[in-house]
This record gives sequence, structure tokens and C-alpha cells, in this order.
Amino acid sequence: MGREIKGGRFGQRDFDRFARRLDEETERLRELFRTGGLSRRGPMGGYELEAWLVDGEQAPAPINEAFLARVGLEAASPELARFNFELGADPRPLTGDALGRMEAELAAHWARCREVAAALDTAPVMIGILPTVTDAMLGVANMSGQERYRALNEQVMRLRRGRPLVLDIQGAEFLHTEHRDVMLEAATTSFQLHLQLDPERAARYYNAALVLAGPLVGATANAPFLFGKRLWRETRIPLFEQAVAAGGFGGAAFGPVKRVSFGSGYVRRSLLELFEENRAHFPVMLPVDLEEPAAHLAHLRLHNGTIWRWVRPLLGFDPDGAPHLRLEHRVVAAGPSVPDTVANAALFYGLIRHLAERPAPPEDILEFATARENFYSAAKHGLRANLTWLDGKRRPLGELLREHLLPRAREGLEELGCTGADIDRYLGILSERVRRRRTGAAWQIAYTEAHGRDFPALVAAYRTHQDSGAPVHEWPV
Repeated sequence: MGREIKGGRFGQRDFDRFARRLDEETERLRELFRTGGLSRRGPMGGYELEAWLVDGEQAPAPINEAFLARVGLEAASPELARFNFELGADPRPLTGDALGRMEAELAAHWARCREVAAALDTAPVMIGILPTVTDAMLGVANMSGQERYRALNEQVMRLRRGRPLVLDIQGAEFLHTEHRDVMLEAATTSFQLHLQLDPERAARYYNAALVLAGPLVGATANAPFLFGKRLWRETRIPLFEQAVAAGGFGGAAFGPVKRVSFGSGYVRRSLLELFEENRAHFPVMLPVDLEEPAAHLAHLRLHNGTIWRWVRPLLGFDPDGAPHLRLEHRVVAAGPSVPDTVANAALFYGLIRHLAERPAPPEDILEFATARENFYSAAKHGLRANLTWLDGKRRPLGELLREHLLPRAREGLEELGCTGADIDRYLGILSERVRRRRTGAAWQIAYTEAHGRDFPALVAAYRTHQDSGAPVHEWPV
């Protein structure tokens, strides 16, 4: 969904043509799997960081067009709402000082964003959900100007046959509202981690990514408030799942597996199974004629881009044109700080390496239903969630991280060849976060308990601490 499209009005002939191209490209992908035609480069890591622009009142500032015109970063691009933008990073080998270089790059880009935003009387903020965003702000008037977003909105509502999207979240408090466009999605901003893989190992890594999704979402939670309500520690999860509820499994608009979901199970042999599931069970949403040869897999990639699994397979191309496989891990919230962001990446890359390369596949030990239960429990309760792990024991996430997962993440990073200094720095940040029970969500909740629900004041304090460069466990309340 990152590419712009031409035209957003579609007829049956468009859907029929797209279906033929999708069938052709899916067969082309099958052939690539059969013949070993996919790139074996890897592991390579990259990211996409979504962020907000806020005004002097700490409210969303819908000026991303002016901001992006001035920022001058190839890595910066628009997002769904005019008050959001995204920073991306080219993939890099996950060895040596890769994590330190990731932090230096992100810090430099963020400093440039702050400089340009300040000239526009605004500021950038990386946070899972901005506490000052209101339901009224999430309307089509604040949708970015790209045609793909308007077409997506129209097609979601078509698949819903005009029925409003219903937001119904039970957390510490209860929120119920209805919406007649997809702009609720714009309230969810994340740090999406990419991992390019050897196709021979990709199934193991995909399954490992599902197993670690629970611990990762709980350890990185940063979205406890929405529309003035305290809900889940990572409210992005139910919000995004309900914001694009259209065209589910089996072709029904309200099937058991939705376009935003934890998925339908582990893969058995290869990631081809996921692309075949896409073709068989999810109706086409954007039947654009991309006028590209089947070898580019453009229609298949566009269709995959309208299915938002929390762990999503991606197809891309190496610099030499060879097609490759990537995983996109979508569970981590944006923020709270640049060092926290890279620490979250270190936890992901270290743990997935450990889990995917251990002799006993974790998917043979932990049932998929248990991995899914862990994910939603951790999204609700953060570090206080009780999760079931590979030894069959159920324990608080904080204890699981301290006694088991952080040591295993260290082993994984060492196996990748990361420097000892980087491993100590970023896992040290995680260790202190766990010891002090201070995720971004926990800090936001503690702030409101100390100062009341003055959300503009919360965002102002959050920005001050974020701009200091200190990790969240050091932030005073």
C-alpha cells in the first residue's frame, strides 16, 4: 500500500482483470518457490516508523504536505492522515554495529524532522496513540491527498455495504463509537520491523515471529488512551483490527479471520501458503491495472498490502533485481524515544534469531491458540500480563523477560555478530524498563494518576522527555 495508484473508481471489469493478473502472479510466485528463484540474502533488517505532527496546543496538526515538502528526506513519506508521516530505513546486514548505526540514522532523521516542524510552529511526536486526538479529528477532511487512501476508504465501505465501522473496546474503561470511514486507523502509529530472509528458513522465522508477538507487544506497549478513555496498554491492537473490518476470510465482510488479525495459524512448509491464502480468501480491494510484467509481482504485492496481519509476509527486490522475502512485524508501538525504539528492535532481532534457530521448533511446542492468547493478553495488560511459555509454565511477562527472554535475546544477537557494546546498551535499556515496570504506556498512566487527565499537558511532558533522548525508564512523572 506504499505506492500511489491512478484512479480510484472501479467496475466489475477492473476486478475481473485484476483477478486474472493476481492468478498469473501467484503462479509465478509458486514457480519461484519451486525453482529456488528467491534471493538467499539475509538476515537483513530495516524499519518503518510512523509519527505525528502536533501544534502548540499539543493537538494533531494536519500539515504533513508542507512538512514533507520542506524536510528533504528521501526516507520520509505521508501516512493516512494529514497529521501523520513515516520514516523508513534501507535494509542493512544485522551484524557488527548495525544497531548503533540504526540509532545514529534515526536520531539524525528525527533531529531534521524537529527542525523543520519547528519552522512550521509544530513538533513531531512518536507515540502509539496520541492522547489528544479526538474522534471528530479522524474524518476524511484530514485524510492525506494520495488517491490510494481515498480508494481504500471507498472500497472498505463498499465491502461493508455502507454499514458503519463499530469501535467497541473493553479495557480498564469502556469505549463504544461508530465511524463511517477508515480514518480510525490513522490514530494507530507503529514501529514496523522488517527482516529479509533466506526462503529456506522463512517458515521457521514466521512461526517464531508469531510466538514472540505476545512478549514483544507487552514489552513495548505505548498506547493506553483513546478519546479520553484508558483502555488496553496497547490499544492500537483492537483499534486497528476494528478500524478496517472489511472483507474477511471466505470472502465475507465479517468472517472469522479479518484483514487485520493475528492470522489463521502457523505455516507448515513455506510463506507461499500465506500468499495463497490471500488469493483464496480475501476479496480484492484495489483492482488497479499496474501495467507491469508478471515478474514484478505488482498486483500480488498490492493485494498483500491490503491485508494487515500483525506478522505480514512481504515481497521485494534486491538491488540486483532478484525477488526476496521479508517479514514485517507490526506489533510494536512508535516511541517512546529513539534509544527505546532501537532497544525494541534489538529485542525483536535477538529473540527471533534464537527462537527460529533452536533445534526444537517453538511452533511444535506452543500451540498457535496459546501464542494468540499470549498476544492479546500482553496487549491488554503489558508487563503485568500472565503468559504461557515454551516450558508450559504461566508467569508474568516481566518475570519471563527478566529470567528467560532477555538472556535468549542476548544469545541471538551474539549469533548474528552484533557488537558487545550494542548488545549491552540496548538490552540494558530493556532490562531497566522491565525492572522499573516503566513502558511508555506505564509512564502515561502514571502521569495521569499524578496530574489528572490533562492530555495536552501529558503530551507536552512526553515530548520534553522524548526530545531529551533519555529512554522511558528514566523519565520522571
